[in-house]
Amino acid sequence: MEQYVIKGGNPLVGEVEIGGAKNAALGILAAAIMTDETVTIENVPNVRDTRVLLQAIEGIGAKVKYIYNNTVQINGGSISDLNVEYEYIRKIRASYYLLGALLGKYKESNVALPGGCNISRPIDQHLKGFKALGAKVNIDHGVVSAKAENLVGGHIYFDVVTVGATINLMMASCMAEGETILENAAKEPHIVDVANFLNAMGANIKGAGTDVIRIKGVNRLHGCTYSIIP
Repeated sequence: MEQYVIKGGNPLVGEVEIGGAKNAALGILAAAIMTDETVTIENVPNVRDTRVLLQAIEGIGAKVKYIYNNTVQINGGSISDLNVEYEYIRKIRASYYLLGALLGKYKESNVALPGGCNISRPIDQHLKGFKALGAKVNIDHGVVSAKAENLVGGHIYFDVVTVGATINLMMASCMAEGETILENAAKEPHIVDVANFLNAMGANIKGAGTDVIRIKGVNRLHGCTYSIIP
């Protein structure tokens, strides 16, 4: 049986730098493309998942600039492609956050599924929410395509508590017409951090951290400087 043997008696001395929370960072980096202005994000953890997501963001035409190790600037004003390739989704599932971000900003997004054509429970709540906002959702050859002439707020009840769908629907609805209510929403700290980031860009989101989140649509989002929670 493996075990740790710890002998005390020596005082602990020194400093430990706590990086930003990865799960918050993934939602925040995706949401940063929702404005055409420059967004500066501090305390970005330098891990594989965030690096891959930033590559996916660059792949659709956004500008990404590392200021130094843990600070990144993103400008989504140069996005020219609404298609996120499977190459990125294959590496990290969280690339699907670009579905909600692109749909919310451009009213259209096309993102490959992590599992190809097999729709698993974690993605069906995302699609249910997009449809409730007025988007037409099509799945063809393992790619989810969501498109709407206008996104209109609605009352969305999640059948299961899901972090990914909560974040995706917050992004998709923050520039929709009217009010959106997300019920049975996830309550994790990174949900709150993504909501706070969107609010820093000009969104109107209340209730993050509870199981009911209310989003009033705004016309546009703007740039900001934001530090991810540890």
